[in-house]
Amino acid sequence: MNIENILKTIADFCVNAGIKLILALLVLGIGLKLAKVITKKITNSKGMKKADPSVRSFLNNVIIIVLDAMIIVSAALILGIPATSFIALLGTAGVAIGLALQGAFSNFAGGIMILIFRPFKVGDYIESAGLSGTVKDISIFYTVLQTIDNKHITIPNGTLMNSSVTNYSAEKTRRLDINFSVAYNSNIEKVKSIILKKTNEHETVLQTPAPFCRLTSHEDSALVFTLRVWCDSQNYWNLKFDLIEEIKNEFDKNNIVIPYQQIDVHLDK
Repeated sequence: MNIENILKTIADFCVNAGIKLILALLVLGIGLKLAKVITKKITNSKGMKKADPSVRSFLNNVIIIVLDAMIIVSAALILGIPATSFIALLGTAGVAIGLALQGAFSNFAGGIMILIFRPFKVGDYIESAGLSGTVKDISIFYTVLQTIDNKHITIPNGTLMNSSVTNYSAEKTRRLDINFSVAYNSNIEKVKSIILKKTNEHETVLQTPAPFCRLTSHEDSALVFTLRVWCDSQNYWNLKFDLIEEIKNEFDKNNIVIPYQQIDVHLDK
């Protein structure tokens, strides 16, 4: 083989490789953009809009990952990578990645379990693993909470599914329990009357079940009365703060003392 044939072979190879490379880059560039458009169309379809926001967010992430993977595989095949070799490479890489990303797969499985069993949804106020906040987003691997002081907390889905989750928004109504401490010389019936009177005057208090107030314990320095009252979930905190303030003011008007912690000392001669 002379030099001309060698150069011609090299030139043909470069042309063919260049064409394949250009086609692969076109498929990759156009495909990735098209994947975003398709995902957006699916997410904004009428059927998806009727779905729960948590489901929409989760499916959006799954669709974009699947489409991107298909486009990358197509580009690799255009470059001339044999399908069998590519599958073997993906299998080997999958094993290695699987071992390295055990936590990520655990989070992915947790995300699926959250969507199936729905212990909470976007907009619910929850508490789990010592953290609490309003659910802003449920993605494939993580759930984002927004705290009452406007911080964002990202919690792995695997952690959520392996921890107890308290959902404060699951029911329309909640029971509010407040303890009031008064001096030992206070009139029991008068204290109960004042607490129930101020409670029943509050417009957000539900009368079914009726408010409950009883003397529940004798502490070292005070008698403790427990108030139990029901309200709509969204009124819980406002009602709690209002009752604490209003009942304290009413105690002051009726000379009912909230005692400081104290110890009586008796000396024997």
